Amino acid sequence: MGYRVKIQKVERPTNRSYYVNVPVALAEAIGVIKGEAFEWFLDDRNTLVLKRLKQRVSFRSKTPTKVSSRTDR
Repeated sequence: MGYRVKIQKVERPTNRSYYVNVPVALAEAIGVIKGEAFEWFLDDRNTLVLKRLKQRVSFRSKTPTKVSSRTDR
């Protein structure tokens, strides 16, 4: 199941920013902690990938989860 979100654009005199909110159900499902660092990757013009910087233990296997088999991530 996917979750639809809208990107918010904020323009200030000194900078521009875009914000994406992560739905609570997704954040809780992966155990996001306040202030935790993630990194965006551009897969193609239609796909952004959000990757956790510090791997967490998987719920199933008790070993760090591998986000992708690609070596450039």
